[in-house]
Amino acid sequence: MPRVQLPAVTPKRKAWKKGRIIGQKRPLLPKQVWAIRARPELTRNLRELALFNVAIDSKLRGCDLVKLAVTDLVKDDRVRERVSVIQSKNQATRSN
Repeated sequence: MPRVQLPAVTPKRKAWKKGRIIGQKRPLLPKQVWAIRARPELTRNLRELALFNVAIDSKLRGCDLVKLAVTDLVKDDRVRERVSVIQSKNQATRSN
């Protein structure tokens, strides 16, 4: 049985990652952090400011951050001085 040579197929569009930097990104510079932090402060968006501050201070991933509840960070109408968060692959475990 003879082998049939198929013609080479050329892609019609370029790869999504061609020319892009993929992988781990560089950390934010302090100047960039303060620029980002200033926007929620100016618009008085306390929720966004609190989420950003927790993200920067705790170095948690976004998926672990969104699992946090207000009750994890606040007790008796006061922000807790210290909160321990254990990062895990499947679920963020919170402890006081």
